[in-house]
Order: sequence, then C-alpha cells, then structure tokens
Amino acid sequence: MSSAPQSASPGDTAPPIDLDAYDFALPKERIAQRPLADRDASRLLCLDRATGAVEHRTIRDLPQLLDARDLLVLNTTRVLSAKLVGRRSSGGAAEALLLGREPTDATADVARCRALVRISGRVRPGIEFELGARADDTPLRAVIEAVHEQGQVTLAFDPGVDPYANGRPPLPPYIERSETDDDALDRERYQTVFARVPGAVAAPTAGLHLSRDLLARIDAAGVRRAEVVLHVGLGTFRPLSDEDLRAGRLHAEHYELPEATARAIGETRERGGRVVAVGTTTTRVLETRAREDGRVTPGAGETRLFLRPGDPFRVVDALLTNFHLPRSSLLLLVAAFAGREPVLAAYREAVEREYRFFSYGDAMWLA
Repeated sequence: MSSAPQSASPGDTAPPIDLDAYDFALPKERIAQRPLADRDASRLLCLDRATGAVEHRTIRDLPQLLDARDLLVLNTTRVLSAKLVGRRSSGGAAEALLLGREPTDATADVARCRALVRISGRVRPGIEFELGARADDTPLRAVIEAVHEQGQVTLAFDPGVDPYANGRPPLPPYIERSETDDDALDRERYQTVFARVPGAVAAPTAGLHLSRDLLARIDAAGVRRAEVVLHVGLGTFRPLSDEDLRAGRLHAEHYELPEATARAIGETRERGGRVVAVGTTTTRVLETRAREDGRVTPGAGETRLFLRPGDPFRVVDALLTNFHLPRSSLLLLVAAFAGREPVLAAYREAVEREYRFFSYGDAMWLA
C-alpha cells in the first residue's frame, strides 16, 4: 500500500483554540480503575447530533442502533507489553515505557528501544537498570545509551533479550496500580478481542467494549465489518502543547487502511449505509485517507491529523467512543464531530448520572 498526503487540516490558518473552553469538572471517583466483569456491560450515552438529545442505554443495545446497510470499522492494533518496572542498579525505583525499537542493523543482537523512564534524579546516559525479570527470574538489565528530546531515551538491553516479553500492560497514568498488583486481568482486558497487529502503547479503548458475543449479534443483524490499523503512540500520554495547537498537527502514528476496507466503504455508500467508526483512532485513519469527495484511498504511513471544531468529516457518519480527558485532542475531535456545547452538556449529564470515565469506563454513541 502506498502513502499519500492526509486530509487537509487547517494548521496555521485555523482560529486559535481556547482549551479552557474544553475543560470540565470530573470527580476522581468517576475515573474507572477496573474493567467491569463483562466487556459489554458498560453504559452507553447516545447523543443525537442533529438535535442534541441524549438517551441512556447500554453497549448491548448497539445492534439496535445499527442498520444492516451500515459498515462497522475497527482498529485491530495490538497493545504491546511496553511497561517495565524495576530498580536502578545503584538503588531506587525505576519504570520504563517502551515506545518502539530503534532502527538498528538487522544482525544486531542487542535490543535498543526508545523509551520514557521514570526515576528520581536526572536522566543521563550510563544509568543502569534491572527491569522486570526473565522466565528464569534473573533480572532484565538495561542501560541508557542516549537522551533525546521530550524526555525520551535509548535503552540498550542484554543481548538476545526481547524486552516486551518481560513487560506489563502500559496502562495510562490515571489507572492506579502498585508494583505488586497481579496484572492478569489487565493483560486480558486492556486489549480488544479483535487485536492482531502488534504496535500500540495504549489501547483503542472504544473497542474494549465489544465482546465476541456482541460482535456475533452485530454480524447476525447483517452489519458488515472492516478493519484499519492505527498504532496508538506516545502522544496519548501527553497534554496538548501550544506547539500542537499552533501547528494543527499531532504526534505521528503509524496507520494502515487496506484495499478491502476502502472497497467496503464505497459499497456502503452505494447502498445508502453509514460508516461507523469504533473509536477516535479509527476516525483519524479514515479521515486521513479521505478525499474531498468522501472517497477513501487505501494506504499506509504516518498520520498527524488533528481534527478540531470547524474541520469537516468526509467519511465517518457515526462514532462509538469513550469519555475523554478534559482539554485533550480526543475531546476536541468529538466536539468537532457533534458540537462543543452538546458534547460538554452530555459530559456534564454523564458526571451527574455517575458514568464511568476514560479507558475502562463507559461509552458514547454519536450519530
């Protein structure tokens, strides 16, 4: 698949965004710390884009909200076990989030990864770590070889070691876990049931609600499915910066949109159906590959698309998404899709009705 320029984003020509206008009060107890026992047990706040009307349902009602002519598009990225917990060799707790392998000679036997490290004191080359443990319980050793911009480092590991084989699920900072917590539940639930292409350092969380049973019911209703890939990256953990807002671009994330998906979208248009994106990550891939006339071209590459209020949506007709952090690019995308005031009013109602927020929380349907 070829790469092509992404959909136009307003960039420097866009009016300035006041992030204070995308803030909302959220009590800490509304942030979901654990997944529900069943994936498809979450509540679903439905927002009508045309009227601003709100309805309260559950994820299990999703087949009733879809039409047999619709196309459900999923992000099949797989989350890597990218979090390593341990200690500095000289003492003191340490934690590393692996962001991906460095491009190295294919014959090299030493794994080098870009990472963020959390330690007390200054991050500098030469600091050594013991992170996690191998299958034989010997420590996994690593050393900082280089320090880069935005706090990133290059970690070099012992020869012949796969650092991801020793990692934990890279849960976002607002989900609290101790070093001794059993991560078996997170390994299962911080991953969609349709994940198959390794590469993400955060989950496409809207997809976490879809159980195999629910997908079977959607299939039985005649709704077709298609796939894209977007490997969720470092930017998920970063607040929006003034530079992001000025440039009108986000951090780069790798994506793939297959020929079969582009064809399925064209067929959906022909039969009068809707393109339904499961998650903001799926939305960004679809809109990255969109042409002015709404057609979608297959391709792969990196996207920096930043969808903000005032930007057009050329492909996506309906959106399933989670509740997002205040002042975030994800909240701006949802506000661009359904309007700032209706979205923030729906968020306030969700807080009042004690919906669960963020990655392990409840969901929204916007159509």
